Amino acid sequence: MFYRVAKFLSVPAVHLVWRPRVEGLGHVPEQGPAILASNHLSVLDSFFLPALLSRRVTFVAKNEYFTTGNPITRMIMQGNLAIDRDSAGAAQEMLDAAAGVLKAGELFGIYPEGTRSPDGRLYKGKIGVAWLTLTTGAPVLPVAMLGTERVLPLGASVPRIHRIGVRIGEPMTFTGDPGRARDRRQVTDEVMAAIQRLSGQEYVPSYAKRPGVDAPPTHP
Repeated sequence: MFYRVAKFLSVPAVHLVWRPRVEGLGHVPEQGPAILASNHLSVLDSFFLPALLSRRVTFVAKNEYFTTGNPITRMIMQGNLAIDRDSAGAAQEMLDAAAGVLKAGELFGIYPEGTRSPDGRLYKGKIGVAWLTLTTGAPVLPVAMLGTERVLPLGASVPRIHRIGVRIGEPMTFTGDPGRARDRRQVTDEVMAAIQRLSGQEYVPSYAKRPGVDAPPTHP
C-alpha cells in the first residue's frame, strides 16, 4: 500500500521538478522477471528509476537508509529490501532475497558497482548480477542514470533541481554456470560494458570504495 501511495505522489513530482529524459522504456517487459542493472550516482537513483516505470522495481539498500539520517531518504527506501552490508553473510542474503523477487516474476534493481560512484566514473562490477541472471534465467536490462549526482551529491541532504536522464538498453540473456567464477566474471564485464555504452562514463577497472571507507564495498 505504501509503495502505491508513494509512487502516486512521486511520479508527478519527478516529471515536474526534474523533467526526465527517458529512453528505452519499451525494453522493459510488461510482465515477468528482469534485472535492471544500473550505474549508481546518487541515493535518489532508487527513487527516480521506479518512479519512471509502470511496474514496481525492488532494490536492496543498506540498513542505515531505513533507520537513520535523512527522513526523505527513509521515505524513498520504503518497499525495498534492507541489508546489513557489514555482516558476514550480507552478500548471499542479498542474492537470495533478489532471487526470490525474480522468481516471483518481478523486477529487481541492482547496482553492480556495489556503491555510489565517488567521482562520476563507472567502476568495475561485482559479480552478484551475473549470479542472479545465471541462477534465475532472468534477462538483464542495462540502465544508465544521467545527472542524478547533481540532484543529490554525496554528502548533500536536500535535493536540488537539475534535469535528469534515464537510458534503458536492450535485454541481455546469458548462459553459464553460476558457480563458476570465470562465467560470473565474463557476464558481469559484459553487463558493465553495456552500461558504459549507455552512460558514456569513463570506465575504471577496479572496485569503487565506499565513501569514508578504505576497503571495497562488501556486497556484490
